Amino acid sequence: MSTTILVTGGAGYIGSHACKVLARAGYTPVTYDSLTTGWRDAVKFGPFEEGDLLDRERLDQVFAAYRPAAVMHFAALSQVGESMTDPGTYWRNNVAGSLTLIEAAVAAGCLNFVFSSTCATYGDQDGVVLDEGCAQYPLNAYGASKRAIEDMLENFEASHGLRHVIFRYFNVAGADPDGEVGEFHRPETHLIPLMLDAVDGKRDALTIFGTDYDTPDGTCVRDYVHVMDLVDAHVLGLKWLQDDKGSRVFNLGTGTGFTVREVVNSSAAVTNREVPIIEGDRRPGDCVALVSGSTRAGQELGWQPARSTLDAMITDAWRWHQTGNYER
Repeated sequence: MSTTILVTGGAGYIGSHACKVLARAGYTPVTYDSLTTGWRDAVKFGPFEEGDLLDRERLDQVFAAYRPAAVMHFAALSQVGESMTDPGTYWRNNVAGSLTLIEAAVAAGCLNFVFSSTCATYGDQDGVVLDEGCAQYPLNAYGASKRAIEDMLENFEASHGLRHVIFRYFNVAGADPDGEVGEFHRPETHLIPLMLDAVDGKRDALTIFGTDYDTPDGTCVRDYVHVMDLVDAHVLGLKWLQDDKGSRVFNLGTGTGFTVREVVNSSAAVTNREVPIIEGDRRPGDCVALVSGSTRAGQELGWQPARSTLDAMITDAWRWHQTGNYER
């Protein structure tokens, strides 16, 4: 059996870490990426093929050249706010692009598919520890696009036998502990790298949006999974399919989450520097607590979020933050 895995979005934050873990597990990850938001410098663990998800001819060439045993699909636009102001781009890139990819995979006889989805498919379920059985009511084009891809995979399994594992999760943090790859966005929108920018003097301060939530310290609760834990789960999902265990959905989370102030306090402890803070008003639509469980992933995949502590996530992110960057 081929050990080659086609990794879409392999030049991005999560995809590059997945390529490292795949290579370590004995696979050959082939990165397929348009470099719209990814970085050529992040491709270090296998071949690179530049291309767009909407380019069927290019996808057919790559499938024919490498004959991958499976697809691991990370490529997507993922900014919630942007998806609300420009939904067409999200439906075109995420949904039409994924449809093109799925059709190319099926045509090539590549019928194992690991999909990196999102807990944004659940919508606003404030204070609920989400599991795979919770109803899905996405509130934005990003979540809706991911939900549509999940439905697409079910349809293609019924018609063409496309076996799939779907992972849903909230926020990803941390970096490769070895410092080979890490989180690098332009522009940056994620809490932990924004906070570390403030610690490092690259921005004036971190703004905390809302300090009067009904939580122990007044700031909202969000769930974070270490990027290495997350990609470990994806490799376990790949092995699940290769063991012919059938299509499955798994949520990945800590089950508790962390408040914004807990994240800030942990950063101060790790970096030995205070985080400059501005306390702002709540943002419209922000929930008090968004948290996912991972009971099924633990029981069936044997997955545990071992590195998903604030200390480990911020320590690894800080190490990368001080030395890591990419150039196009």
